[in-house]
Amino acid sequence: MTRHDALKKIASEIADGKLHFASNTELALRIRKALDDPDCHMEAAAKLMQAEPVLSAQVVAIANSVAYNPSGREITDVKTAVTRLGFVTLRNLVMAMVTRQMAGAPGSAEQKRLTAQLWEHTTHVAALCRVIAKRVTHLDPEMALFVGLVHDVGSFYLLSRSAEYPVLLELPSAVIEEPAAEEPPKDDDERDNENDESINLEGVLTLAVLRKLNVPDAVVRAVEDYWNGFLAIPPHSMGDTVLLAEFLAPVASPLRAASNTDPTNNVAIDMIIGEDTLAEILQESAAEVASISRALQA
Repeated sequence: MTRHDALKKIASEIADGKLHFASNTELALRIRKALDDPDCHMEAAAKLMQAEPVLSAQVVAIANSVAYNPSGREITDVKTAVTRLGFVTLRNLVMAMVTRQMAGAPGSAEQKRLTAQLWEHTTHVAALCRVIAKRVTHLDPEMALFVGLVHDVGSFYLLSRSAEYPVLLELPSAVIEEPAAEEPPKDDDERDNENDESINLEGVLTLAVLRKLNVPDAVVRAVEDYWNGFLAIPPHSMGDTVLLAEFLAPVASPLRAASNTDPTNNVAIDMIIGEDTLAEILQESAAEVASISRALQA
């Protein structure tokens, strides 16, 4: 079975409504649902965070990051961190945990390695999305952070299925199938078409996961724009924000041979945006991006 065949089988399952998450993901989803309750107050939110050690560490780390703590006044307890961050950011952090746990418990050393790289990629994209939204596309930075966190959630789900389909751990360009005796070998155009279809299937899977998670429609549309892969110049939409963030991320997704961005666009670092260059904006925001990314990887 090829990677493409495995993706088609999983896509068929999703079309039949078969989409199941790991038990630890279900716990995170219950926390998210509680935070969505309008009667949930800060003290109750703090208790929810404290019930999950990893989440507690991330809440405190994010609250002390440059982005959320410009004064530099460090805090050490979850309750104060929750008050500083507010419910929007807390929901984002819970969604980060949901995304990370979507891969399930690693079944092999290779799955563990790929999950770690995919999460590192995701955190860099999310942090860059927040900065780009604030400084370039002038959109809601917290929504941009959220979209960055979930833009590749389908890949985490695929990692959870790799025990059944080990070929999912291979890059599309690395999969060179051996044709059956009665089948002629595929030419380059056929392989390219198959790779394109595989990317489309991954996009469909990602959108299906987001809808299963009851993610807001505006976020789903932004992720759909990202998977369509057309970056406007200058960038202005939330989809553009994610595409540009992925182009600039120092760590690539381990499950795709190349970015969805069109390299012929050549989004140069010195591209002019208003009176500033993108390079200047990123240089000024480097500490902010680094602090958010580190906190999310805690």
